[in-house]
This record gives sequence, C-alpha cells and structure tokens, in this order.
Amino acid sequence: MQQSLSVVLERNALLSGEFTTEPYEAAWAREARWFIHALEVHDPAARLEAVTQISPDGLHWCDLGDDPKHLDDAGLTSWSVHEFGGWLRLKGTVTNPSGATRRA
Repeated sequence: MQQSLSVVLERNALLSGEFTTEPYEAAWAREARWFIHALEVHDPAARLEAVTQISPDGLHWCDLGDDPKHLDDAGLTSWSVHEFGGWLRLKGTVTNPSGATRRA
C-alpha cells in the first residue's frame, strides 16, 4: 500500500534576495514533490528561481543537480525529486530591478 505525507515548510513568507526553506528529514521516502505557490507579485519584473538541495545530516548542503525552476507571475509550480538521500530543502533567489518582494 502506498502512503503519502504533505509537509508545509514555509507559508505566507515575504521573499526577497536569497533564501532557503526549513530543512526536512525524508530518508524514509523514495520520492518527493515540491509545490511553490506565489500569492502576489509586487513587481512585474520579479523572478523567483529555486533549486532542490540535499544533505546527509541536515547541516551541510549541496544542490541536487536538477535545473533551476522559475516562477515569473503569481501562481503554482511543481516538480518531483528522486534519489535525494536524507534531507531536503529549497534554495532560491528572488531577483527584480526595483527591489520589490514576492510573497510565497
């Protein structure tokens, strides 16, 4: 029997510049799926870019090696990850010329 679990790592956070989510220990899982839901975009030139990071211990991190995911407007994006080892988190950057923030 397959089982699933949903975990919210960040909610209603104002994002600007570089950020990382809280880490999550997922060594028991075979796969995971990220969902990023941008609620508001304060600047039409803003862009959110995120990559999956992995860790053997929850302290030392490296990129998983997947292509960065982008979000340019309010909305939802998702991707799956496999073969990630023990811990997961997202590392990202919000870039925009005017310095406005994006809410996710």
